[in-house]
Amino acid sequence: MSVRSVNRPTRLRLSAFLFMFSFGQILAAQQSATVQVEFTNSRLTPSHWKLALNPDGSGQFDADGGQPTAADQNQLLVKEVHRPIQLSPEFTGEVFSVARDRKLFNFPCESHMKVAFQGTKRFSYSGPEGSGACEFNYSKDKRIQQLSDSFMAVENTLIIGARLEKLLQHDRLGIDREMENLATSAHDHSSIELGTIRETLTTIATDEQVLERARRKARLLLEQAH
Repeated sequence: MSVRSVNRPTRLRLSAFLFMFSFGQILAAQQSATVQVEFTNSRLTPSHWKLALNPDGSGQFDADGGQPTAADQNQLLVKEVHRPIQLSPEFTGEVFSVARDRKLFNFPCESHMKVAFQGTKRFSYSGPEGSGACEFNYSKDKRIQQLSDSFMAVENTLIIGARLEKLLQHDRLGIDREMENLATSAHDHSSIELGTIRETLTTIATDEQVLERARRKARLLLEQAH
């Protein structure tokens, strides 16, 4: 039976079905894309971490415990961190926009400038359009370097969040100092995407065993969280 031979309501239903089927295929292809960031610097703790991100903002963060450095002596250290994450639509959109505007990271993005070693970053993309990866200490590409700084700020939020979770279990008085650290880094944008630790901040804000000053900071930071 040809399309012409069926009645108009049936043709409309058929057209709608074909549209939704095509839309579903496009959406599935988009959702199959992944951006992954991998960071390595033996001088820092954690010395190695990875973050995988999907187009809907969901993802996975994994950090090795590493060995504490001299700079870590006055900080509570956490062991390995393995947790699902949810990043904001604004942040996620920028990540995938940069990936697609920059050849799916399939180009030499290292500056080769005389810049102090900051850690090896590896950006990779895998999706229906293809795949690519680039590795760098400091990138000559402004958007790549800005994206690197942003991912470092996300990682900082997640690590501070892990420390706060540990303090909630073992040392509620110590939360005050860590919340001051988080508030300062959020102010100077070295910690972003506070929504990734929303649950932890909510627990602190409502825990009467935590100092009121720390609870107040948690409430203020929750107002900033995406």
